[in-house]
Amino acid sequence: MMTNGVVHANVFGIKDWVTPYKIAVLVLLNEMGRTGEGAVSLMERRRLNQLLLPLLQGPDITLSKLYKLIEESCPQLANSVQIRIKLMAEGELKDMEQFFDDLSDSFSGTEPEVHKTSVVGLFLRHMILAYSKLSFSQVFKLYTALQQYFQNGEKKPVEDADMELASREESERKMEKEELDVSIREEEVSCSGPLSQKQAEFFLSQQASLLKNDETKALTPASLQKELNNLLKFNPDFAEAHYLSYLNNLRVQDVFSSTHSLLHYFDRLILTGAESKSNGEEGYGRSLRYAALNLAALHCRFGHYQQAELALQEAIRIAQESNDHVCLQHCLSWLYVLGQKRSDSYVLLEHSVKKAVHFGLPYLASLGIQSLVQQRAFAGKTANKLMDALKDSDLLHWKHSLSELIDISIAQKTAIWRLYGRSTMALQQAQLLLSMNSLESVNAGVQQNNTESFAVALGHLAELHAEQGCFAAASEVLKHLKERFPPNSQHAQLWMLCDQKIQFDRAMNDGKYHLADSVVTGITALNSIEGVYRKAIVLQAQNQMSEAHKLLQKLLTHCQKIRNTEMVISVLLSVAELYWRSSSPTIALPVLLQALALSKEYRLQHLASETVLNLAFAQALSLLHMAIEPILADGAVLDKGRAMFLVAKCQVASAASYEPLKKAAVLEAAIENLNEAKNYFAKVDCKEQIRDVVYFQARLYHTLGKTQERNRCAMLFRQLHQDLPFHGVPLINLL
Repeated sequence: MMTNGVVHANVFGIKDWVTPYKIAVLVLLNEMGRTGEGAVSLMERRRLNQLLLPLLQGPDITLSKLYKLIEESCPQLANSVQIRIKLMAEGELKDMEQFFDDLSDSFSGTEPEVHKTSVVGLFLRHMILAYSKLSFSQVFKLYTALQQYFQNGEKKPVEDADMELASREESERKMEKEELDVSIREEEVSCSGPLSQKQAEFFLSQQASLLKNDETKALTPASLQKELNNLLKFNPDFAEAHYLSYLNNLRVQDVFSSTHSLLHYFDRLILTGAESKSNGEEGYGRSLRYAALNLAALHCRFGHYQQAELALQEAIRIAQESNDHVCLQHCLSWLYVLGQKRSDSYVLLEHSVKKAVHFGLPYLASLGIQSLVQQRAFAGKTANKLMDALKDSDLLHWKHSLSELIDISIAQKTAIWRLYGRSTMALQQAQLLLSMNSLESVNAGVQQNNTESFAVALGHLAELHAEQGCFAAASEVLKHLKERFPPNSQHAQLWMLCDQKIQFDRAMNDGKYHLADSVVTGITALNSIEGVYRKAIVLQAQNQMSEAHKLLQKLLTHCQKIRNTEMVISVLLSVAELYWRSSSPTIALPVLLQALALSKEYRLQHLASETVLNLAFAQALSLLHMAIEPILADGAVLDKGRAMFLVAKCQVASAASYEPLKKAAVLEAAIENLNEAKNYFAKVDCKEQIRDVVYFQARLYHTLGKTQERNRCAMLFRQLHQDLPFHGVPLINLL
């Protein structure tokens, strides 16, 4: 059987075969050899040489596209190639026979045009050998396919000219046709018949590299799966194609298809004997244990922990029987991942790192150190010890050129500084990661930094800018994230969650609780714990205190169970605020003290400062000085505004017992602090807090007898009060 001039029998039985496209490439090589050095400039010859490798290794493309690529490199040579192919296609069969006979002359002479062992020389020899093995009927079918290939290439320019002369009434129809042509061009591999072994291997390695380094440059999931199905149709036992299908299904979170492809990959690996050929009888068992290990990793990724544990036990059993220490070390790492919620998991992790170093596995050792640092950060260890551990890990990365782990380490530092409330240091680490170049060699035009680490760093960067009221800058960062990680990519959920959280905060600051409530649905889909917490905040703002309290209590119990300390403290602060609004400050104080103890124990500075602010609201001005400095240095703009507002309130409360002159001076200072707080609130468009500030200012101006300023503040308060919903219990104490 033959299609497009390609024999379909015994696919991958030979290294290469002749197709009309490869004849066109042979014509290009022949013309390059015949053209003198003076006829083609040095820059054009350099561009042609750079073009040759993709043409030799890549899949077959249409003749019109080939002409376009050659013309971009050397217009003169493109014209010669076009004339030569036209003469061959419109001539007779003997013209193609003569062309292949003349190819052997490229190797003759004392100084041949092409060396036999070069890339081009090997390609020419493969083509000459493949052509000589064809029967007469196959040669005739090849020539017929060449004529059809030429005719299809000639039709393209005519169609383009007709489109330019078409009327405007047909523009929509022609745009639809153009979109169809684009999708067809993506499927040129499948339209050109089966790929040769070299073409298939190049295609698979290229797409796998793009999926790892720059997913936006790879084919879309649907297009790539269609190419792989076409490839497997001609060779169902091609193991590497099944593995790429597994990676492709992981992109779209298809658990059934990814499991199916992974099992097929290891089945074919065993059937083809690829492992046993290189490793003897040991190869069969090696495939089985790594199949079980990969299956465990797959189930763990989709949250199927029970199935993952069963598969991991199977991998450990087979690895122990074979005495495979490397596989056992990988299993040990995955055992920690499955049991990291246990209190003694750090012992397992430390043992894993020591073993990885002993067996010379720097990648696993570094990942273990990273996990150990993350665990210690959640346990409240000091930042200097964590950074020292990461420094040792970085030395390992640079020594072994582990580019991916260098990125992970910097992203980890960004997250740790952010967890500890040091926004300036977090910002510095995020910018350091963005300015780094990769150590790995990739093709031109491929972004090496389209990895999860960069998605995490950019997400932190967007949130840090939003906290400082720079919403335009945050929007630019999110726009860049959307371009770099499209919605169908595997890391898109990271920026989606950041985007939803920023939208929620802006809606809450603006007093638009109905908009915030609609955003909660999106947050819950991406992070259920964060979604429940934000839902409780909305209910509290809408004065639905009992519903909010029930939700917060359930969330508190769940977070304490899974040891999510950061969320536990946030929930405790929300519960305390709920008690304040319900006029129960005595109940709120123990809750705040519990939150303060946890935040101090785990060194969460931003939550500790926020807790002290709430305590200072009920205690004294001296307590406030404990929190004001770190908040003004590293806190969010909203927290800075709250701190200055609270300072003004404390100043007014302390001035009650002063003599008139001193009291007037203190009230003037309080008004200045209120102006600063109002400026902070205005940066994040927090109208509700601005309303409280101007009300407070109006009362102070009334006390000082400044009627004009009082009226101005009162008018502004009235405007904001009409636009915003009213709280059941006012937060402003009477003077």
